[in-house]
Amino acid sequence: MTPPSITDLAIRYGFLVLMAGLIIVFSMLRPAFLSPQSAVFILQSVAITGILALGVTATLVVDGFDLSIGAVATSALMLSAYVMVIWEMGAVAAVVLCLLMGAGVGLINGLLIVKMRVPDLLATLGMMFLLVGLQRIPTQGNSISTGMVLPDGSAAEGTFAPGFLMLGRHRIDFVIEDLVPLSVVFLIVIAVLTWVFLELTRHGRVMYAIGSNAQAAALAGINVGRYRIAAYMISGVMASIGGILLAARLGRGDVASGNNLLLDSVAAALIGFAVLGAARPNAFGTAIGALFVGILLQGLTMLNAPYYTQDFIKGAVLVVALVFTFALSGRVGRARA
Repeated sequence: MTPPSITDLAIRYGFLVLMAGLIIVFSMLRPAFLSPQSAVFILQSVAITGILALGVTATLVVDGFDLSIGAVATSALMLSAYVMVIWEMGAVAAVVLCLLMGAGVGLINGLLIVKMRVPDLLATLGMMFLLVGLQRIPTQGNSISTGMVLPDGSAAEGTFAPGFLMLGRHRIDFVIEDLVPLSVVFLIVIAVLTWVFLELTRHGRVMYAIGSNAQAAALAGINVGRYRIAAYMISGVMASIGGILLAARLGRGDVASGNNLLLDSVAAALIGFAVLGAARPNAFGTAIGALFVGILLQGLTMLNAPYYTQDFIKGAVLVVALVFTFALSGRVGRARA
């Protein structure tokens, strides 16, 4: 058996080594980086991004791509605020309506792509612009908060339900009292469930088969269209969950709060291709990718790096990760062939 080459080892473990190196460097420059509070802040900052990234992963598995996921999350944020503040309904109604909205948007995306033959990038890009405009129309572009003046001149009397706010603000005891935010628990549970679904169930394996060769999957009797539509519905529901948690954390419907969700979630999902040399979308790699983005941004923030450099550094890391994933792994594959 031929021992693995340096290139093989770099492809498989290089990204994890890079992440470990970042942790060591940041902790040496700022010892507080290794504190439990810093670790919790990192997890909290990536909880919503990670959930959205897992939704993107579901579409990548079937060889698709969802550009509307950030807009869906922001729409869920605005809808939940609208339901409670303006319609004066409860937390359960807000959560249910947001989840139905996300599933509905995913269904429309899937139908446009599968039935109308619209390319996935164009269909979801159009949906993104549609949602960005739609979520601003009811309030004429204003954020939603208790007591705000409505277009008809009256004041909004509804409030965010305490049970709803708990989803984004409650902390549970772990090592230190009131340390771990509930949103982090949601991320961990959703990541585990997504991994189990994609890796251990028949439906997950069928989705990977579709992403690998849709024509062969169809010839094997698989309803390719149905699975692709389901993938976009999963993505929409994931985005809605992220929007709900963001609204619960902020306690208001801020129209600008989801501006970076799309880029960060896509980055996490694509970085996941490089984790352990997977070279394919996977839930574990996506979760590690989201954690990596959080570690990077937390370290840069603690080092007082200018905010305008963060996107550049994230982009550079993403490019390097994708080079290791596709260029080098492809070269190794051709050499073995």
